[in-house]
Amino acid sequence: MNILLIRLRMIGDVVFTTPAIRALRRRFPEARLTYLVEHAAAPVVAGNPHIDEVIAVPLTSGVARVRDDWRIGRDLRRRRFDLVIDFHGGPRGSWLSWLTRAPERLGYTVIGRSWMYTRAIERPRQLRPRHSVENQWDLLAALGIPAPDRAQDAVEMAVDPAAAQSVDARLAAAGLATEPAIVVIHVSAGNPFRRWPIDRFAALAARLVVAAPGRVVVLTSGPSESGAADAVGVAARAALPPALGSRIARCGEFDLAELRALVARAVLFIGGDSGPMHIAGTTRTPVVGLYGPTLPVRSEPWRDPSIPSEAVELTTLSCRPCDQRNCVHGDYRCLTTLPADRVVAAAERVLAAGRGGSTSGRDRGAPRAAHFKTTA
Repeated sequence: MNILLIRLRMIGDVVFTTPAIRALRRRFPEARLTYLVEHAAAPVVAGNPHIDEVIAVPLTSGVARVRDDWRIGRDLRRRRFDLVIDFHGGPRGSWLSWLTRAPERLGYTVIGRSWMYTRAIERPRQLRPRHSVENQWDLLAALGIPAPDRAQDAVEMAVDPAAAQSVDARLAAAGLATEPAIVVIHVSAGNPFRRWPIDRFAALAARLVVAAPGRVVVLTSGPSESGAADAVGVAARAALPPALGSRIARCGEFDLAELRALVARAVLFIGGDSGPMHIAGTTRTPVVGLYGPTLPVRSEPWRDPSIPSEAVELTTLSCRPCDQRNCVHGDYRCLTTLPADRVVAAAERVLAAGRGGSTSGRDRGAPRAAHFKTTA
């Protein structure tokens, strides 16, 4: 059987398809599995041991999108897929599914697009208190695949040996090569719905270092938030005695493969509900997630429950969850009023639990396979 999986756009959404990939390999051990993804999230699945080929396509718009999609569609049709599963459900995913002309095409019921599938699975439009892995698994249930188990069907991302070497070199250059207790704090500031204030990040970093002088905090960010991460570092160091200021580190920008390698070496990851937190969830490193407009039940790390993790959120706000298009209060209070004290306390609890048996820092994962194709 020749199977095509489609999941476009966001990094976290692609991470949440990886349990389904493993389940499909169990169900169809002799099948050829191909995964279609856009460039930004392609590293998540580029080394997945259950996939035979990854096709990465550009994210374009307008006339360029129409041109690209017709070309991509022709290529997909020539491959003669028997089954297409569209985990995305957006206009582009539906269109490309239809262009394959595969005899069986699975997707969600979407107004105006359900006809592009041979089987459309009902998906409520409202935000539900149900994990994204389970939502996407509804498509697999149509193939007779039983419900997922967090321990057996955890999210995964293969270690890239070159990325691990790059991280080792950067930590060594910063004098951190032998540090046993690295805490990674990912600073998100670009999207106001995911923006925890800089002063809160700085207070968190400084207090974690003061509480255990053997700790090192490594601040990471996406390219558009590098200035905010730098500002967090400056403010955190200013709040510390001079002797401890060097325990707050910035080691440059990390791509997705490098970020996974860094987090795998750490004792804790702290960050908002965004792609980097979901990358962290593919390791065995404990995670503290900051949830503003989103719900942990929908997007917390999907993995072995024995790995310590904790969600920090304000549960008394009636406006949560929201669609992240317009803040009804105008002040993004789900994050701007979240105090550093609560995150520090959660971090200390998770670190204490991790010392009781976590395998964080020793996760090497599966080797990266050579089956990656880029479609320009």
